[in-house]
Amino acid sequence: MPDNLKDILSHLSTQVDQATLLQYLQGTLPKEKEHEIEKQLLQSDFEEDALEGLQEFKDKEQLQFMVDKLNRDLKKKTEKKKKRREKMKIKDQPWLYISLLILIILLILSYIFIRRMILSE
Repeated sequence: MPDNLKDILSHLSTQVDQATLLQYLQGTLPKEKEHEIEKQLLQSDFEEDALEGLQEFKDKEQLQFMVDKLNRDLKKKTEKKKKRREKMKIKDQPWLYISLLILIILLILSYIFIRRMILSE
């Protein structure tokens, strides 16, 4: 899975990168740039709601730490799910195919044998 899918803020907006968004939330951007970002983010209801939620964050200095923590947690969970899916996959195992082939041959031979026994009576 690409790393950008595991980044919590990477898909909030395709026009605003994560570093600029964090600067905006921390209030370190120039006013012109802030207005430009607001225009871009307010075009979508989802992005507007996400921005409002991020602005409600009380400690702006800890915002980068929380984003990094959320990204780490997200990566851990996706890795666990990926490992679980890999375990569930049936790997190519030649003995499995050989066993199935032998079983099918035995079934066919049994059918032929029983059929001949019935016809010979």
